[in-house]
Amino acid sequence: MILSIVLGLFIVLETLNVLLLYKMPGSTKGNAVGVFKAYEKTQEDPEVRAFVNYLINWVAGTKLIFIVLIIGIIISGPPETKVYSVIALIFSIMTFFSRLYPSLKRMDSDDQLAPKGYSRTLAIMIGSFIGVFAISLVAFFVLR
Repeated sequence: MILSIVLGLFIVLETLNVLLLYKMPGSTKGNAVGVFKAYEKTQEDPEVRAFVNYLINWVAGTKLIFIVLIIGIIISGPPETKVYSVIALIFSIMTFFSRLYPSLKRMDSDDQLAPKGYSRTLAIMIGSFIGVFAISLVAFFVLR
């Protein structure tokens, strides 16, 4: 039950991110790209704007795929599948720290993000997701 709740909360948060990316990509909330100062510049050139908007929609679509898969796992997956799903989410979310965080940190130090310190805020948030997933796994096994 605990894993279904945590997965459900993740679905809610990611659904909000998908809505922002599709409807308000320039927002500074959630995973929208308004925190990148360069985003406004990309909207000035039609070719660059089309490319950036394509990438934004691609990210939103990818998130949507994960959301729907997790919904299916919550509805029909046995406990073992939920355990492996949470483990998979932990490892996939951890790639943020090896692939995205170094770039984000560099952009932050080069004053390319607003608000300043956004890279740290996002790292804490992502780390919190990992922590909640890990705690839910421990709770699942302890309460079993």
